[in-house]
Amino acid sequence: EVQLVESGGGLVQPGASLTLSCAAAGFTFSTSIMSWVRQGPGKEIEWLSSINGGGNVPNYADSVKGRFTISRDNAKNSLYLKLNSLKPEDTAVYYCTRGGRPPTSFATDRRWWTAWGQGTQVTVSS
Repeated sequence: EVQLVESGGGLVQPGASLTLSCAAAGFTFSTSIMSWVRQGPGKEIEWLSSINGGGNVPNYADSVKGRFTISRDNAKNSLYLKLNSLKPEDTAVYYCTRGGRPPTSFATDRRWWTAWGQGTQVTVSS
């Protein structure tokens, strides 16, 4: 059974940093492209970042480029997202997903990714 379990969310002030983690099980993690996706309150799904199996080719949405950093540890079957300079508009549930960057036609379609975690809440507020 494929399992993705996120952790590391919380309530932080603007400008703060967080590191989200995702523990993966039930599939060959080291050869899987993985992504982080978020959904803010009242908003559609937003793809944030993807990374290839080897961990050396990251991709980022323009909205988070330069602030967020994706990484992975295949020895630990884990995916990470470092969030820096957080803004109130970053408030969302953050999901770890199996799959890569979606084409425009699937940008807000959950079906593009083949597995989802339960999500971790990030709230940015003063």
